[in-house]
Amino acid sequence: MKNKTLLITGGTGSFGNAVLKKYIKTDLSEIRIFSRDEKKQEDMRIKFNNKKLKFFIGDIRDYDSLATSMVGVNYVFHAAALKQVPSCEFYPMEAVKTNILGAQNLLDASSNFGIEKAVILSTDKAVYPINAMGMSKAMMEKLMVAKSRLNSNNNIFAATRYGNVMASRGSVIPLFVSQIKSGKKLTITDPKMTRFIMSLEESVGLVEYAFDFANSGDIFVKKAPASTILNLAKALLKIFNAKNEIEIIGTRHGEKLYETLLTREEMIAAIDMGDYYRIPADNRDLNYNQYFTKGDLSFSEQNDYHSHNAKLLNINEVEEVLLKLDFIKRELGING
Repeated sequence: MKNKTLLITGGTGSFGNAVLKKYIKTDLSEIRIFSRDEKKQEDMRIKFNNKKLKFFIGDIRDYDSLATSMVGVNYVFHAAALKQVPSCEFYPMEAVKTNILGAQNLLDASSNFGIEKAVILSTDKAVYPINAMGMSKAMMEKLMVAKSRLNSNNNIFAATRYGNVMASRGSVIPLFVSQIKSGKKLTITDPKMTRFIMSLEESVGLVEYAFDFANSGDIFVKKAPASTILNLAKALLKIFNAKNEIEIIGTRHGEKLYETLLTREEMIAAIDMGDYYRIPADNRDLNYNQYFTKGDLSFSEQNDYHSHNAKLLNINEVEEVLLKLDFIKRELGING
């Protein structure tokens, strides 16, 4: 990346901050942050105070404002999205505008401006989607793969797909911690609900892995453990030595009992890379039947890869994972 320019769309969010924490120290000549929120940009500007960091106000839905930020860029991490399931359920057209049309703007601009590599961030909710957020992210993945098929400029387009990022903005861990500290009941949707868990650093690592090893059209998945929501809540109560009551409130709009990272069809085609799976585009050799016959197992013999059949962590194991998070350390008053 020496003397190269990196653009992060939606860069003021949790992922963008985690990327900057690591990449600000590299040989990149410039890192650009593209987002709509001038307040968060100003906070980030003060926090990092680095001349290689440049900020662009704009909306991923507006091609022209995005294009302004793309001039001279070599690489793109696309994190701009509407991510909250309930808000996308109530305003699905907004999810379409940002997660689908915005992604198409990003892919078009990347092609038009000769971007070398673009990695887009997807979610486990894009697999067997039942909510507007997941459906819009699934379409984003399809747009990326389609763009890779039509690409004639040697751009590399790839995607990463992962589960819940622990302690990210709007996630359940900060909510539980807030409820614990204020003495309120911990509100749990369904105690048997499971979710993949990974840290912000692991999400950055997944994007880096895709950046290093992707062929155009690939989707990368990190193998991850999972936890029930009940074990997560109990682990936090244990960490904070708290005795808050737990209240079951029922599932929210568009929520699943468990999330899936790979379908069984994808598992047949997926390449095991150790800590990761690589899902090649389904037309690698322009043979559409190959995608559905590759592998030794038939569909009926292959399982999905989901948070109910992944490694489930017990309360002590969840506690161990949580205590490594900077967010939890800060809440506990632990330095370093």
